[in-house]
Amino acid sequence: MEAAAAVEPGRRLEEALRATGALLEGHFLLSSGRHAGRYVQCARLLQHPERAEAACRDLAGILEEAGAGPVDAVVGPAMGAVVLAHELARALGARGLFAERLAEGGFALRRGFEVKPGERVLVCEDVVTTGRSAREVLEMLDEIGAPALGVASLVNRSGGPRPFGELPYFRLLDLEVPSWEPQNCPLCAAGAEPPVKPGSRPAPS
Repeated sequence: MEAAAAVEPGRRLEEALRATGALLEGHFLLSSGRHAGRYVQCARLLQHPERAEAACRDLAGILEEAGAGPVDAVVGPAMGAVVLAHELARALGARGLFAERLAEGGFALRRGFEVKPGERVLVCEDVVTTGRSAREVLEMLDEIGAPALGVASLVNRSGGPRPFGELPYFRLLDLEVPSWEPQNCPLCAAGAEPPVKPGSRPAPS
């Protein structure tokens, strides 16, 4: 029940990322503390409703081809996957929910959102790199008693096809983005400007 990134939908997504300026070039500080010369900021694509709808329709098609349905609810970690969860849920005919990060760590469902034991739940993320946020949402669902049927994302830049182990993973685009520990960063060595933090989660201190 697992699918590799589809070629044509993946190409369409990459073109849309470039057209909306969501593929950034520069010197970036990642949430992991590593440095990179490229960054994917899917919010720039998802701000356009028609592009968000088209990408999520393609992603829903990959799930349907893999026999992953039906889906009762799609849950994404806030903030990055709020829009994605809504649009992917619409494409799948499901409820779209988002989980919020707790001050003490992990995620929780708030604002009256509820997932019941036995429901078929899909976790979504815009970009999977380390997969940390998605894993924390998976842990939350396990505690609720509604383990997820899989994880879906627009972009996979984890460096491998199975970032969540045996759990099925569905995505539109595999994208290689080299990253380095700060002491090994060639951009730093070349005298580039200090790296900037483009994401929504603080980098480790």
